[in-house]
Amino acid sequence: MLTMLVLPVARATAGEVTVEQLKDRMANASVAERASLCIQISEKQLESATRLYAAGDSEKAQAELVDVIAFSGLARDYAIQAHKREKQSEIAVRKMSRKLAGLKHTVSHDDQQQIQDTINRLEQIRDDLLAAMFPNGVKK
Repeated sequence: MLTMLVLPVARATAGEVTVEQLKDRMANASVAERASLCIQISEKQLESATRLYAAGDSEKAQAELVDVIAFSGLARDYAIQAHKREKQSEIAVRKMSRKLAGLKHTVSHDDQQQIQDTINRLEQIRDDLLAAMFPNGVKK
């Protein structure tokens, strides 16, 4: 019975793409594909940061948050340049921002400022994407 439960988990882990593999794919990807790859990297780094904060390793977690910001920014740039994946990138960045808002309340007071700074940077990235999608603003 235990084998039946462990086997699907082992398959999922074996088929999972690593951050390094995603970074390698970027070299040969089109500009539009790079936006998607950068979002995937950001999401994986956020998952890693969450695990590291839970384990009490805030230094490594903060390093992961730097990657979240960097690759989200690259995703924004590639999406705007290609005029593709802007909406998907904005949605993904919004979700990451919300996850960080939830995480902020579970970490020590010292770590909360770093998380808030990351949220602020992600919100700026979202604003940039929205401005690119709606250059004339919202009609009132």
